[in-house]
Amino acid sequence: MRTVRDDAGRRLILLKESSDSSLVRDPETGERRHVANDELEPVDGESPLETASRAVPEPVRAVASAVHDDRSLGLLLEIDARSPVDVRTLTGAVDLCESDLHGLLSEYRAAGLVAETDATGVRGYETTERASAGLAAMRGHGAGSESADSQATGDDPTTGES
Repeated sequence: MRTVRDDAGRRLILLKESSDSSLVRDPETGERRHVANDELEPVDGESPLETASRAVPEPVRAVASAVHDDRSLGLLLEIDARSPVDVRTLTGAVDLCESDLHGLLSEYRAAGLVAETDATGVRGYETTERASAGLAAMRGHGAGSESADSQATGDDPTTGES
């Protein structure tokens, strides 16, 4: 496997190569097709596994890369639910020692998932648009899924009845 680029600039995964054409897969759609070799150019410096990861939306990849375990994912979800949240409230609400909490917050800031903000006159944090989008997609709150309200209440999203 290798990463290649077609004439339109799309990054593809080269699966099989013959003398005049190659079988490629679009990582975002999964579509496989044959393309003339002269319409493809190699992409240096990108692993085909990195290219394959593009099947997952970037905000989801960012969240998945930054969280280490269920507790760290839970922290990011809590910040998203409470945004903006001041540090004192967050410290009292989670079961992390202060050092671990600040370490995770630093990692999330470096990953572009949380931003420092003013929360009711004191230092606090809020999730970025990138983090909120990634978390929403992970929860299944995208197109064609039930709303969070209907999931929480047990309502049928098609009829509005319980």
